[in-house]
Amino acid sequence: MSIAQNLQSNISSGNDEIDLGKLFGILIDSRWLIIITTFIFACIGISYALLATPIYKADALIQIEQKSTGMPALGGDMAEMFGGAESSSTTEIEIIKSRMVLGDTVDKLNLTTVATPIYTPIFGKGLARLLGDSHQISVSRFTVPENTVALTSDVLTITNSTQGEYSLANRDGRELLNGKVGTLATNNGYSLFVTQLVGADGATFSVSKISRLNAIQGLQKGLSIAEQGKQTGILQLSITGENRAKIKNILTDISQTYFLQNVARNSAEAENSLVFLKQHLPKIKQQLTIAEDKLNRYRQQNESVDLPLEAKTTLDTMVTLEAQLNQLTFKESDISQLYTKEHPAYISLLDKRKTLLAEKARLNKRIEKLPKTQRAVLRLTRDVEVNQQIYVQLLNKVQELSIVKASTVGNVRILDNAQAYSQAVKPKKSLIVVLATLLGGMLSVAIVLLRAALRKGIESPDQIEQIGLPVYASIPMSDWQSNLNKKNKNQHTMTVKQTLLAISNPADLSIEALRSLRTSLHFAMMEAKNNILMISGPSPEIGKSFVSANMAAVIAKTGQRVLVIDADMRKGRMERQFCTSNKCGLSDYLSGQKNITDIIKQLGIDNLDFISRGDTPPNPSELLMHPRFSELMVWASANYDMIVIDTPPILAVTDAAIVGAHVGTTLMVGRFEKSVVKEVEISKQRFEQNGIEVKGFILNAVVRKASGYYGNYGYYQYSYVNDKK
Repeated sequence: MSIAQNLQSNISSGNDEIDLGKLFGILIDSRWLIIITTFIFACIGISYALLATPIYKADALIQIEQKSTGMPALGGDMAEMFGGAESSSTTEIEIIKSRMVLGDTVDKLNLTTVATPIYTPIFGKGLARLLGDSHQISVSRFTVPENTVALTSDVLTITNSTQGEYSLANRDGRELLNGKVGTLATNNGYSLFVTQLVGADGATFSVSKISRLNAIQGLQKGLSIAEQGKQTGILQLSITGENRAKIKNILTDISQTYFLQNVARNSAEAENSLVFLKQHLPKIKQQLTIAEDKLNRYRQQNESVDLPLEAKTTLDTMVTLEAQLNQLTFKESDISQLYTKEHPAYISLLDKRKTLLAEKARLNKRIEKLPKTQRAVLRLTRDVEVNQQIYVQLLNKVQELSIVKASTVGNVRILDNAQAYSQAVKPKKSLIVVLATLLGGMLSVAIVLLRAALRKGIESPDQIEQIGLPVYASIPMSDWQSNLNKKNKNQHTMTVKQTLLAISNPADLSIEALRSLRTSLHFAMMEAKNNILMISGPSPEIGKSFVSANMAAVIAKTGQRVLVIDADMRKGRMERQFCTSNKCGLSDYLSGQKNITDIIKQLGIDNLDFISRGDTPPNPSELLMHPRFSELMVWASANYDMIVIDTPPILAVTDAAIVGAHVGTTLMVGRFEKSVVKEVEISKQRFEQNGIEVKGFILNAVVRKASGYYGNYGYYQYSYVNDKK
C-alpha cells in the first residue's frame, strides 16, 4: 500500500497515526538511490569547494571623537564659535561612503581600469589556480575614446612572453594597438601602459574601462562599515576581494582620505573667519589713520585744547560702549550661523545691544551740553580710540584664529590600519561540503517519499480484498525467469525445458506459489459448471501468459491432462513460453481452415498440450462468437482434465467477456506496483455486467520490500528443497 493509500486508510478508519515503520521501510528499499544521490551532491560540494575562487577580507578600525578646537586655552567665545555639535556615527558612515571620499580612492588607484585573465568558463579559473598556472596583469593607465567607455571590454593577447610584447583587440577581433610592458602604447585614441604581464604566449586578458561613477558605485557596494558596540564611535571598515594586496591598498587609501578630509573640514571654519578678518583689517587701519590725522589737525588749529575731567570721563565711557557694541557685532556674525533670531541666545544679544545703544544716546545728549570746542575734541578723540580698539581687537582675533588653524587635528583617529586576512573568508569549504551532502540526502529522501506518495500500484493483497475479491496467490518475482527472458532475446534455439520456469527450475519460489494456487483452484472449481479456467487481467504486460503457462505445467505434473489455449489473437505471445510457433492455431480453426486435431501442439511435456493463437485475424471478437469456438470448448472439456485459456485484457477489448461465457472459473491477474486497484475494480464490474463471476485474483511479480515487512504487508517465503540437489 502506498503512502497516500496508507494515509487514506488511516483516515477512513479513524486512525491519525503515521506508520513510521512503513516510511522507514520505503527508505530502506530506495537506499541505493539515496546513497548515490547523496554521493553525487557530496562530490559536487567538494568540487565547488576546490574550484571556487577564494575571497579574502581586509578591515580597518577608526574612532570618531568629539570635536575639539585644537587649543583649549582659547576657551570662551572661540570654543563656542568652533565647538559645534558632535557628528553621529551614522553621519560619518555616510561621509565615508560618499563620492567625495571614494572618488579620490578610485582616482588614486586607477579603479576605472579593470584587467583580468580570461579562463575557460565555470572550471577554468579554479583549475588554473590548482595547477599553479596563474596569469597576472597590472595596468597603470588605460584610456579609450569617450564614446566607448563602459560599453565593451577589449582582449589583450600575449604575443611574445619573453620580450613582454602584446596586442590589444576589441571583441570583434579588430586590432587596436600593439605594445610592450613598461612602455606607453597609443593608437587611434587608445593608450595603454602595462606595468606587469605574466603568462605564456597566447594567453588572453580582458581589459575594460568603466566610468568613474560605476567604479565608485561598485566600491560602495563592496565596502561594509559598522559601528562596534552601541554609541562607541568606533567604526570597522571591511572589504572583500580576490586580491589581498589590492583590497588592503583600497581600504588604506579610504581610511587616509577620510582622515585628511576630516582635518580639513574642522579647520575650514577657522580658515574662512581668518580670510574675512584679513580682508577687513586694512580698512580698519586706514580709518584709524584718518581719525588720528583729523584730531591732530584740529588741535593744531585750536592750540591743543585739553579736556576737563568730566569730558574725559564721558570719553572713556563712550569708548567702552563702542568697544562693547563692536564686540556684539562680531558675536552676532558668529551666532547668526548657528541660530535664528527666535533663539534665546540671539534674543539676549539683541536686548544687550538695545541697552548699550540707549546708554550711548544718553551720553550723546550730555556731550551736546559741552562747549563747541570741547565737543569737537571729544568727538575726534572718541573716533581715534574706538578705531584703535577695533584694530587691536582684529589683530588679536587674527592671531587666535591662526593658532586654531595650525593646531586643528580633527576628531578622527585611525586605531587599526588596514590589514588583509591570510585565510580566505569564502568559500567555507567544510561547510559547503556538509551542506551539499545534507542537501543531497534530504532531496533524495524527499524524492523517494514523493514517488511513494504518488505511486498508486497494488502493493498488498489487502487492497484487493477490500473491494470484495479474494486473493488466491501472491507470486513473487523470479530472478530465474528474468535471466531466462534475457536468454530468450539472445538465443533462438531453446527448448521448452529451458524456457518454462516450472520445468527448468521447479524449486523456484514462484512455482511454489503456483502449487499453492493449484490447491486453491482444486476447491474453487469443484462447483464450477465445467473444467475450463480463464485467466484475464485489466491491462497488458502484467504476466498473464507466464501464470497460465507455468500453472498448466504444475497441474500437468499431478497426472492431469491439461490443454493451454492462447485466446489472445491480437497480441498473444504464449508460444514463446513453449518454444513453438504461433502458426496453425486458434484463428485458423475458428475461420474453418483447420480441424481441432490439426491445431493441437505436443510440447514434449507429459499431459500438457497447447493451442497457439494462429495468424492474426482482422476480426478476433467475431471469430470467438462463432459456434466453432463453443464446439472447441465442448470437445476440450471432454478430452482434457483441465483447460487453461489466456485472454486479452478485459479493459482493452471485449474478447475476455466472450470467452468467459464458456468457462466455469475466471481468475484475474494483476502485477505488483503496476496494476491499480481501481482498474481491478472496474474489470470485475465489467465481467459481472456480462454475467461472469470472477472467482479470485492473482498478484504477480511481487517484490520483497522492507516497506512491506515494516508495514505488516510482507509475505513470508521459505525455500524447502534438498540441499544436495
